[in-house]
Amino acid sequence: MAARLLEPELLDELAADDPRAVRSRRDLVRVNAVMRQQAIMAGLLRGFTPPRVLADLGSGDGRFLLGVARRLGWRDVTALVVDRQDIVSGQTRAGFAALGWRCESVTGDVFDAMKRLEVDIVIANLFLHHLDNMALTRLLALVAAKARGFAAAEPRRSGTALLASRLLFALGCNDVTRHDAVASVRAGFAGDEISQLWPRDGWMLREGVALPFTHIFTARRDAV
Repeated sequence: MAARLLEPELLDELAADDPRAVRSRRDLVRVNAVMRQQAIMAGLLRGFTPPRVLADLGSGDGRFLLGVARRLGWRDVTALVVDRQDIVSGQTRAGFAALGWRCESVTGDVFDAMKRLEVDIVIANLFLHHLDNMALTRLLALVAAKARGFAAAEPRRSGTALLASRLLFALGCNDVTRHDAVASVRAGFAGDEISQLWPRDGWMLREGVALPFTHIFTARRDAV
C-alpha cells in the first residue's frame, strides 16, 4: 500500500448546520456500526483501569462515545467531548447521565484543549488520520504528558479498506461521506506507524488490525 496521503475532507469544511453535514453525520453513525467501531473501542478500553476523566478527541456530537460508554459498564466517569464546536444534543447528555456519567463539551483547537485538560484516558476514533506525521507526533506527545492511557481506532490503509470505502453508496451515504471515506483510508495507518511516533519511555504499546477495516493502537503506562 502507498504511503499516507492526506487530503481535505468535506465534512471538516462545512458548517455544522449545513444539510449535507447533518446528513453525513447520520451516515457516519451507520458506517461506525458497520465497522463495529464502538465495540472495538470498548474492547480496547477494557484493558485499562476505569478512569475518573476520559476525553474523546474529535468526538463530534458525542454519540460515538455514548455508545462506547454503554458497552463498558463503568460509572462515575466524566466524559469530555473534544471538538471544534459544541454539537452535543440534550438527548446525548441525558444518555450519559443515565449511565452515571457526566458529559462536558470542550471546544476549540485540539492542541490547545489537550494543554488545558486534566484527564486519565484519551481516545480517538477516526480522528488521528486527519493529521500529518509532524502534527500527530506533537499531539501524541501532549497526550503522553497528560494521560495514563490512550486508545485509537483509525482507518486501516489497505486495498480491502479502500475498495470498501468506494462501496458506501450501497448504504445510501451522501456525496460528503463517500468522498471522505476514500480520503480517510488513504490517510489511514498500517504496520507500526503510530507506535513509531509515540514517546516510548515508560509505555506499553499495542498496534494492529481489528477486523478488515480498522487499525488499532493503545498505549498505557507500565504501572497501569
